[in-house]
Amino acid sequence: MNLSHLRAGLIGTGFIGPVHLEALKRLGVQVTAVCGSTKSATALAEKWGIPEVYGNYDYEALLKSPNVDVVHITSPNKVHVKQALAAIKAGKHVVCEKPLGMTTKETSALVKVAKKAKTVFAVNYNCRFFPGILQMRKMVQRGDLGRIIHVQGHFFQDWLLKQSDYNWRLLASEGGKLRAVGDIGTHWMDAVSFILGAKVDSVFATLETFHKKRLRPKGEVQTFAKVDPKDMIEYAVDTEDFASILLQYQRAKHGFADRVHANASISQVAAGWKCSLAIGIYGTEGSVRWELQEPNVLHVGRRDQPNETRQRFAPGFHEDIAHFSDYPGGHAEGFPDSHKMHYRCVYEHVASGKTTEPLFASIDDGHEEVKLCEAILRANRAQRWIKV
Repeated sequence: MNLSHLRAGLIGTGFIGPVHLEALKRLGVQVTAVCGSTKSATALAEKWGIPEVYGNYDYEALLKSPNVDVVHITSPNKVHVKQALAAIKAGKHVVCEKPLGMTTKETSALVKVAKKAKTVFAVNYNCRFFPGILQMRKMVQRGDLGRIIHVQGHFFQDWLLKQSDYNWRLLASEGGKLRAVGDIGTHWMDAVSFILGAKVDSVFATLETFHKKRLRPKGEVQTFAKVDPKDMIEYAVDTEDFASILLQYQRAKHGFADRVHANASISQVAAGWKCSLAIGIYGTEGSVRWELQEPNVLHVGRRDQPNETRQRFAPGFHEDIAHFSDYPGGHAEGFPDSHKMHYRCVYEHVASGKTTEPLFASIDDGHEEVKLCEAILRANRAQRWIKV
């Protein structure tokens, strides 16, 4: 499907903004406008040949442009809802970074507005579009693994290991009360819900903050940037560094036990792990495991047959994911490609008049993840199981 007639505008120029931009360019989508600080927006526009630049964070001016059909919101978490509401009212389709908002009170209000609009709204849970995740979903749907019994996994990073590591996400006022869970843990939880075709029913959680006090620069810095500790000041940390979460999934249309138990470990202080999202699905007839840092491989386990290591675009890891995998086997596809495939799905849905299958996370899914985060906070405080 030719997507070159669709035009995108980008709000936000930090780490994830250019990731969206590059993926759109690879799809042939026109990126016609960018908004951010005057300096960063101008630099990004010059690098990528974007004709319209809206500096001083003037997203309202971008939304008035007749040359933008789809708006990508890649700004800090606290402004997602405000900008999304404005984009919907301007008649634009929206791709919004996660989390959808800071609280369910504001995301529920956004959902009501979006439901009345005729436009498409997607939340950027790009992990759904790794071929391994799509393949695991098909295996569960077909019953290849039998009845699903339990799920296990983690999302580990180490970019906030040191006391002097800093990013705006560390501040509850900027990113939300949950940091490690909200930032990366929700990717794990959304991917598992997508694979199982089921929502989380209840949670139990323990959250821990290793660095009670950290050092921060006197001004803001880009994500993953390093700053000399001599130029930093101390502050109290009000978000978690790591978490242990237990989840119960309700029965879904695909056959599995009455309640599927899952456990996830989430950490941004796990030395040596740069971006390790691992998921294992265990059923009565077999299991399947996948790891983001080896995204082109699936490990299939059997009790009475030989175990398998399946390579992307080889038998058992090919036909089910063909439309969302472009390169031949042995030619690795990873993080940038997951974004490209996500936006392919979104833009095809827009171009088709909403007739294609919407595999992307909807605004309802985005709201559900915020609701789940609030339940995890309550479960940690109460130290008991909490209904979502």
